[in-house]
Amino acid sequence: RWQEGTRPAPSPGDRAREEVRMAVLLETSKGDLVIDLYVSEAPQACKNFLKLCKIKYYNNCLFHNVQRDFILQTGDPTGTGRGGESVNGVLYGEQARYFEDEIPRSGGGDLGTRGGGGRTHAKRGTVAMANAGKDMNASQFYITAGDNLDSLDGKHTIFGHVTEGLDVVSRINDAYCDEKGRPWQNIRIRHTIVLDDPYEDPPGLSDRIPLESPELVRGEEDGSSARLEDDWAPDAEERPAAEVEKSARKSEADGRAVLLEMIGDLPDAGARPEDNLIFVCKLNPVTTEEDLEIIFSRFGKVTCCDVVKDWKTGESLCYAFVGFETKEQAEQAYFKMDNVLIDDRRIHVDFYQSMYHQWRQHKRQEAGGRGTRGPGPARGAPPPRGRAPAQSWRQHGRLPPPQAPSRDRSRSPPTFRSPKGEGNEEEGRRHRRHRRHHHRGGGDRDGGGDRRRRRRRRPGDEGRG
Repeated sequence: RWQEGTRPAPSPGDRAREEVRMAVLLETSKGDLVIDLYVSEAPQACKNFLKLCKIKYYNNCLFHNVQRDFILQTGDPTGTGRGGESVNGVLYGEQARYFEDEIPRSGGGDLGTRGGGGRTHAKRGTVAMANAGKDMNASQFYITAGDNLDSLDGKHTIFGHVTEGLDVVSRINDAYCDEKGRPWQNIRIRHTIVLDDPYEDPPGLSDRIPLESPELVRGEEDGSSARLEDDWAPDAEERPAAEVEKSARKSEADGRAVLLEMIGDLPDAGARPEDNLIFVCKLNPVTTEEDLEIIFSRFGKVTCCDVVKDWKTGESLCYAFVGFETKEQAEQAYFKMDNVLIDDRRIHVDFYQSMYHQWRQHKRQEAGGRGTRGPGPARGAPPPRGRAPAQSWRQHGRLPPPQAPSRDRSRSPPTFRSPKGEGNEEEGRRHRRHRRHHHRGGGDRDGGGDRRRRRRRRPGDEGRG
């Protein structure tokens, strides 16, 4: 690439620095990061970082401080931002907890360098030590999430840069955090992999290198137990497929029940069919409730027996509901009475899945709430709706509304009843003829008879008057 002119040829110093540049792979909750280390410019910081990665010191460390478009801070095993120690502190104790800064006084150029090799926070993805003060570097470090962060220059030791995984940096930067910058869902460094280590191990380090990655132990002091873990998933994804489908169907049924309650088709969204009732269909229209009650009483006491009828004609709709005292009696009737012959019809018996009785009881309660079962309504209140006997309308001081004539031609016409109370049609015809004759003046002696005599006689008039 240098010969083609796409990049200026490096100086001997730059070429030497690139030859000794090492890399570390960080596996995080949001993805993998590859960090190139500047071992020639910050050898002490790079050695500390490599050795801590080698003993799995950073495994399960939280990103405890995420400031949007600024820094992503991690490296504290306690997760509080006040802990952590250098590799020397791990090996030799508290007196060797920190190491000195490595901040060059000059620099510039590509990748945030200045002339003589000093690095700046000019580009996103810069990796530097998070110190507790001057020359107080331990284990915590940060990754910049924005460009041109000049306020950090000259204060922190820059020892690396993210070369792969800037999209992971963006995902961590976009995490939802509280007012202190702590993500609501824990983001952790899961594993650290050293691709190449040019430094010799200090004495005693090999004894601290674990054979396996340490297990995650959530502590109370860092507050991680109060947050969602990075691998958290809803319960639906952890349950078996059959249980997930059953839960989804139940939720859908509950939603439909609420909708039916809102539009008035259910008395209550939580209502369920009674388990001590059975449904009987394919009945003969001549089968009555008394017949069913006698037949089904062999399985136990029948508490209710309703044959559903047409509200206009009163004829049976050929199905009924039969209730027992216990669920066991209803089950026995279901197993014994299905496909039984009653009144030359093979009936079908099934379990009760209707809200008929609950709905009827609900309507009765509503009617009772409107006062139809108690004393009459207040003065000026409207009369009850629907068909009502004339007596109830007289109680409200009104006449009953005119009823439309029945269109059922199968029913016999009503029999005329005379004022005297006879029910004979012949008597009614005589009564009408008598009234017509009296209205025409047949009973008047002065002229009525002449008018009748002048009337033309017709066949069949024998016996009139």
